[in-house]
Amino acid sequence: MEYETAVRDAVNSTASWRPDDEQERFETVKIDKIYASDVFNEQAMRRRVPKSVLVSFRRTVELGEPLEEHVAEALASAMKEWAIQRGATHYCHWFQPLTGATAEKHDSLHIPDGKGGVLASFSGKDLRQGEPDASSFPSGGLRSTFEARGYTAWDPSSPAFLMRGENSATLVIPTAFVSWTGEALDKKTPLLRSVEALSTQAMRILRIFHADIGVSRVAPTIGCEQEYFLVDKQLFFARPDLVSCGRTLFGAEAPKHQQLDDHYFGSIPARVLAFMAEVERELYRMGVPITTRHNEVAPGQYELAPVFEDGNIACDHQMIVMETLRRVAPRFGLRALLHEKPFAGINGSGKHMNWSIATDTGVNLLDPRDETHTNLQFLTFLMGVIRAVDTNGDLIRASIASAGNDHRLGANEAPPAIISVYLGEMLSDIVAQLEKGVPTRTLTGGALDLGAKSLPQIPRHSGDRNRTSPFAFTGAKFELRAVGSSAAPAWPLTVLNTIVADSLSSLADELERAVDAEPGTEAFTKQVVGVLGPIASKHKRVIFDGDNYSKDWEEEAARRGLPNLRDTVSATSRLATDEAIGLFERQRVLSRNEVLSRHNAFLEKYAMQLRIEADQMLEIAQTMILPAAYRQQRELGEAVNATQGAGVSCDEAWKALEEYTQTVAQFREATRALEQALAGEHDEPAAFATAMRDEVLPRMEDLRTLGDALERSTAADLWPLPSYSKLLSIR
Repeated sequence: MEYETAVRDAVNSTASWRPDDEQERFETVKIDKIYASDVFNEQAMRRRVPKSVLVSFRRTVELGEPLEEHVAEALASAMKEWAIQRGATHYCHWFQPLTGATAEKHDSLHIPDGKGGVLASFSGKDLRQGEPDASSFPSGGLRSTFEARGYTAWDPSSPAFLMRGENSATLVIPTAFVSWTGEALDKKTPLLRSVEALSTQAMRILRIFHADIGVSRVAPTIGCEQEYFLVDKQLFFARPDLVSCGRTLFGAEAPKHQQLDDHYFGSIPARVLAFMAEVERELYRMGVPITTRHNEVAPGQYELAPVFEDGNIACDHQMIVMETLRRVAPRFGLRALLHEKPFAGINGSGKHMNWSIATDTGVNLLDPRDETHTNLQFLTFLMGVIRAVDTNGDLIRASIASAGNDHRLGANEAPPAIISVYLGEMLSDIVAQLEKGVPTRTLTGGALDLGAKSLPQIPRHSGDRNRTSPFAFTGAKFELRAVGSSAAPAWPLTVLNTIVADSLSSLADELERAVDAEPGTEAFTKQVVGVLGPIASKHKRVIFDGDNYSKDWEEEAARRGLPNLRDTVSATSRLATDEAIGLFERQRVLSRNEVLSRHNAFLEKYAMQLRIEADQMLEIAQTMILPAAYRQQRELGEAVNATQGAGVSCDEAWKALEEYTQTVAQFREATRALEQALAGEHDEPAAFATAMRDEVLPRMEDLRTLGDALERSTAADLWPLPSYSKLLSIR
């Protein structure tokens, strides 16, 4: 199947809103084949349902109109036929609870006919709604354990697809997940609400510029760059910490890791490349369009990235990407690690979320175009985003907070916990001009002469990139670089959509009061700039184009009044403020109870993750490291006795034995200190999380320091855990 046709089939309904530059790239690039047969897309529908059903379904997806019952029945029948023809025996409503993972319950597509045979069974009701048990999922207090009823509701805007196992195929239907009370228990429901809020407020801005003609809605588009590690499967299972926690709780630094920068963009190892090809084949088949793969900075670390897509669908696709990485790796004798910091001392992994907003007619509203200083519509949206980040940067920080990401943020490998905006030279200059009046110039980058006649002159962008910024403008989009590699992107996207919607709402109020001239006139320009100028002046404190890793920036950010929320407990607490609750309620994204439930659920998850790590650390310390250390201690003692018995001076051996014995004693003491720190009981999530941060985490760090010291001085044949050298080099 030719690529042009197949890609459109695979992602026809998954990329409704793409920035203009992505649209052009999408239509011109070619490869030989793509497998798109496992996506129930528009092409599959056209073959099986009347045109009237398809038209009605399109109006539901594109305009948000209610799904009529007869349309649901027709689509369910078509979906059932399509899935069974491709070998499916079961279907599942696939949703994203507050665990951060996905959930599914499989139901058979067949029922007994009472005559020894079976009938295919899948109705419109089965498609639209399911009823999983809600009592065992995190709810943050919204539901009690004895109140079990929950509902899944079909999300028609995200295409159904087939998930294949070794001997099975399951029809997967993306859904929302809500309580019997109607409150959201998942990450998709508030995301869809935030998309509506963003669209409503962005349309108000477009109407002011008379740019709304033919536009029905505005939606976020995102593309998430997924970083991950691969380790050999046998070494993985020899590390209990990797198995249960996804990261190494002990491990001395390898002599060679990323110091030479020779892994980044290096030649991809054969086994890894075979794994990548298989992952991409499966993802293409499920309608997930992957465009990039490469080696990342740390040894054993890699990255893949998809084509820009509609935000809701892209979030679903990211969950598929993570699951596919985990599922495919064992076929090649590997295990995929998505933890933000699997190995101490080298770069961790993120999920850079590239975010923009676009109309359903394909116009990217964050594309500055040429002569940017004259593009008032772009500047209006730009200032709306800047104000949103300045006013609610603490909520962005809360949206990317997790126990794993705390190890990564601000560690000279990822942005710091201070949320700031990088604009680059050209846009920063225009914002500075806005403060003083109507902008009059746009800086240009010119061209680069590479000094060899055989090489072309290449155009230089008007601004450099800043890899240290947590929220950087990168041409026609913003890149939220602080999202953790294991995170479900729906939550940070929900927060970003919501705060921008709220900012655009305020901006629209101001413009509607101040602007009465016709767009394109000098009077209109002055009126719009009269609104944008004070916003630039008030919120420019969040703009920073320098080195976010530097100590100077921390001090400067404090002088500017920007929050520096260094850990998950501090960041998540911002969700429980009246200001945050009011914002989510104002934009109809989350109710007070729904906001507070997430505050509780996220803190409880943080605390439980640390509890599991601490318990696992104690088990490794007591059953693996201490026995090995005692054997090493005995061998050192025997060496000293043998040396003395031979009448040879052994001062150095005595010193080595004393130092090693002292480290073992300190290690035992640190083990007891961690046990004592874990002894407390805490009923409230906030108290539980605070205790884990303040009492348990420091004891874990102390124990690790001593354990790593023991590894450096214990014989390799006695040490019970695969070393970093092996974990990072066997690929």
